[in-house]
Amino acid sequence: MKIGIVCYPTFGGSGVVATELGKALANKGHEVHFITYNQPVRLDFLSHKLHFHQVVIEEYPLFEYQPYELALSSKMVEVVRKYELEVLHVHYAIPHAYAAFMAKQMLKEKGLDVRVVTTLHGTDITLVGSHPTYKTAVEFSINNSDVVTAVSNNLKETTNKLFNITKNIQVVYNFIDTEKYDNAHQEECKRSALAKPNERILTHISNFRPVKRVEDVIRIFAEVKKEIPAKLLMIGEGPEKIKAKKLAKELKIADDVFFLGNSTEVAKILCYTDVFLLPSQTESFGLAALEAMAAGTAVISTNTGGLPEVNIQGKTGYLSDLGDVEDMAKNAISILKDDAILEKFKQNAKEHTKQFSLESILPVYEDIYKSCYKVK
Repeated sequence: MKIGIVCYPTFGGSGVVATELGKALANKGHEVHFITYNQPVRLDFLSHKLHFHQVVIEEYPLFEYQPYELALSSKMVEVVRKYELEVLHVHYAIPHAYAAFMAKQMLKEKGLDVRVVTTLHGTDITLVGSHPTYKTAVEFSINNSDVVTAVSNNLKETTNKLFNITKNIQVVYNFIDTEKYDNAHQEECKRSALAKPNERILTHISNFRPVKRVEDVIRIFAEVKKEIPAKLLMIGEGPEKIKAKKLAKELKIADDVFFLGNSTEVAKILCYTDVFLLPSQTESFGLAALEAMAAGTAVISTNTGGLPEVNIQGKTGYLSDLGDVEDMAKNAISILKDDAILEKFKQNAKEHTKQFSLESILPVYEDIYKSCYKVK
């Protein structure tokens, strides 16, 4: 098939999943066209089956904020017509589903019929989409998509609760390429570059937005440090990074906390890790936790959103109430204090990720694309 993928080209979960999906589809022989304002960060190569089309936003003095939706929908029309795309798979309701609807209507006037698959990822529904300013447009866009998917049962339930949805939302979990994490372990894992033999390594990966509660990460680590020699790796960039650095200094643990910025080498970083910390306010799925588990890492997280669908209590890690730093630290210590216990959690985590493998999820999306032409 000829498929257009629209996503945010960033380090966030929705952009990562969309990019990995496109690459996997191209490997299966489909022709895939990414349509966005920058080349996605994980789109590290292009080929005759894998293309990137940049949405250019012209500066015009009349507009205080440039109308990205208009530029995006126009680019969608251009790419669909030129390359005869059959499906537009848009990730994130705002603004992508709305722009896809406009593109579809413009194409209809030219006698072309492209189908739209919308995947909901989380904050497009729970934080942004439900705001009165956007709610009507988001609801309209979802109901006028040909197929709608959500990345967890929790997100599906939340969407149906917040909006008047007439479409049946299909749950398709996020996925990972498990081979990538196996290969990372096969390579030399230079743990000694970051920690002494007796030290444990904890890691947090996010976009450092307030919803990720990175100060809680620092506080959890500070409690762990009181009982276990350890280092903390902080991967990512975002508005809360300065606060996190300041707190680490205040708690006198700054020498043991490494802020490593954004990275495309997540698998290699996770091969060092013993416990992954994700104390988020909400996670529609928790892709970062799944990536950690695929690398054989136990997870300490909150019990919000879709996280209980990924992190299994007492098996792959532990779940705690939002903001309960003391409980999360206690759980982390209980895993880290004993080599045998830690190894058991690591093995359980890696085994659990098999149900989220690329091989399992990719055929589901292929079937969804084919089904688009049966829904009407």
